[in-house]
Amino acid sequence: MTIRDQVEEQFRERFGETATLVVRAPGRVNLIGEHTDYNDGFVMPMAIDRAVWIALRPTRGREVTVHSLDFDVTDSFGLDGFKTPPGSGAEIAWIEYLRGTAWALAEAGHALHGWEGVMAGDVPIGAGLSSSAALEMATARAFAEAGELPWDVATMARLGQRAENGWVGVNCGIMDQMISASGRAGHAFLLDCRSLEGRHVPLPTGMAVVVLDTGTRRGLVDSAYNERRSQCEAAAAHLGVSALRDVSSQQFDAREQELDDLTRRRARHVISENERTERAAQAMTAGDAGRLGKLMNASHQSLRDDFEVSSDALDAMASIARRTPGCMGARMTGAGFGGCAVALVHADQARVFSEEVAAIYAAETDNEPAVYVCTAAAGADRVDRE
Repeated sequence: MTIRDQVEEQFRERFGETATLVVRAPGRVNLIGEHTDYNDGFVMPMAIDRAVWIALRPTRGREVTVHSLDFDVTDSFGLDGFKTPPGSGAEIAWIEYLRGTAWALAEAGHALHGWEGVMAGDVPIGAGLSSSAALEMATARAFAEAGELPWDVATMARLGQRAENGWVGVNCGIMDQMISASGRAGHAFLLDCRSLEGRHVPLPTGMAVVVLDTGTRRGLVDSAYNERRSQCEAAAAHLGVSALRDVSSQQFDAREQELDDLTRRRARHVISENERTERAAQAMTAGDAGRLGKLMNASHQSLRDDFEVSSDALDAMASIARRTPGCMGARMTGAGFGGCAVALVHADQARVFSEEVAAIYAAETDNEPAVYVCTAAAGADRVDRE
């Protein structure tokens, strides 16, 4: 039984009739372009075929009631006034992502209608595949369908980001919500983090994307993240630009000796990663999987050596993936220090590849991995009945 079938069946059992609407929003993996977002640079995420689903019906009341199959809990909240945001710190309950999205929509002037629904998803929580953005965009889509709100991808993505920043208390960028809202089947999305403009680029024919969860989590790395951000800002200020996005590799080569070793390496990663990301989009457009794989490998090396945000587990996973038959390239993905790697693999070898990598990694590290063979999916949408 699919997740869609589950939420529709449970809706009938709980509410005594068929849901009038079904919406979904996907998680994502970033193929290349890491730690470039806060430098006004380029990223290239892909919406994956793992999503949050909500079966619902609009109501006449001013309340939202949702049963989560994943947590086996029913919760609700009103739409007439919102209490103080929970903020960061303690673990945030799942309902706060829905409430926060409603708050952001209302704050932006949208008239909200109540609804009741059943929700479930298969985006792994805490694996760096953006389960929170999938939940926010599924919720936004539910409100849009229940209240006939206009669905503008960039606007809704910003409101999802606003919910996470202002209500949940996580200082995320725009990438996760944007790709969850705007994904296209068979494509990744080259996003300019300064203008929020982008274009869909096709995955090379015959390729699959495999997400390799190391079974480790990055823990509390806020200080490391903030430190690297400050180093990037210092480099940009010294080079006389507003962000490292504005420095070419040629310009950097001419002036890199002006920077201390640590700042130089941080800047070199961001500048080279921006260029790798744009070249990766060109390779994908040309259907050149080999070139894309080499760029992914180079990205991992830069993140490991220049930006120093990899880990022993991530290095091991990427290395094992690269030497396993079928792999064109592999790199860590996400903020680093733990979480997932991503590999570009021949689709007809993806299943065997996944089994071999998981077995070798478990034997070499004593960590328990999880492996997900993914296809590029469409963004948040209403799912009509067949």
